[in-house]
Amino acid sequence: MSTELNEVLAERGSRYGSFGGHADVTQAIKRVMQRHQGWGNLTASQKEALEMIAHKIGRIINGDPDYVDSWLDVAGYAQLVVAQLKGENP
Repeated sequence: MSTELNEVLAERGSRYGSFGGHADVTQAIKRVMQRHQGWGNLTASQKEALEMIAHKIGRIINGDPDYVDSWLDVAGYAQLVVAQLKGENP
């Protein structure tokens, strides 16, 4: 791997924890959501927002829970759905 890539991966690991740990948490959350009968009632945008929120939750739980950007990302994905529901964001 290149030195630049190694630096990026090291920085991400220090912020978000191990990739495997993050994957375990995130995939568990996604499995629960996708098995629920209501999953089929969601639009593609709603599903994607929830999956991205699950991804961010995985990073928060597995890594630095005080990293503000992770919390802003959670709010941002929810806001994208709100905007679509209001007809503000196609």
